[in-house]
Amino acid sequence: MKNILLSLDFNGGETILVDKTLEISKKFNSKVWLIHVASPDPDYVGFDAGPQSVRDNRANQLREEHQKLQDFANELTRESIKCEALLIQGSTVETILKKAEKLNIDLIIIGHEIHDFIYKALFGSVSEGLIKKTNIPVLVVPID
Repeated sequence: MKNILLSLDFNGGETILVDKTLEISKKFNSKVWLIHVASPDPDYVGFDAGPQSVRDNRANQLREEHQKLQDFANELTRESIKCEALLIQGSTVETILKKAEKLNIDLIIIGHEIHDFIYKALFGSVSEGLIKKTNIPVLVVPID
């Protein structure tokens, strides 16, 4: 298992996921790819990006998310794990799968939170989407 992809969404539980990834990557001497998939910008393709204040706010949000991702990568690096952090905009499941294929990923690690029926109906489940659409093993870690 040479390459592990850890997907982080910054909704809580990141420490649990990073710790589990650290444990596995140490055992297999794996490289870890941290990925955060940010929503596409602009949210509605074909429309103007909006006023400068909205664009500035979005840019600040992306910088903060990238910094969080880099902080986790630095944490893994301090533990002698080869690690790279990637912040990508796009559709979550499809973006993770494309990147996993491109990077020759051997294991995808993702967190799972229990959501109610309405949330699942509106947004779906990333972990379920990944499991259905890939042949790469997916480790789903409960973070509730």
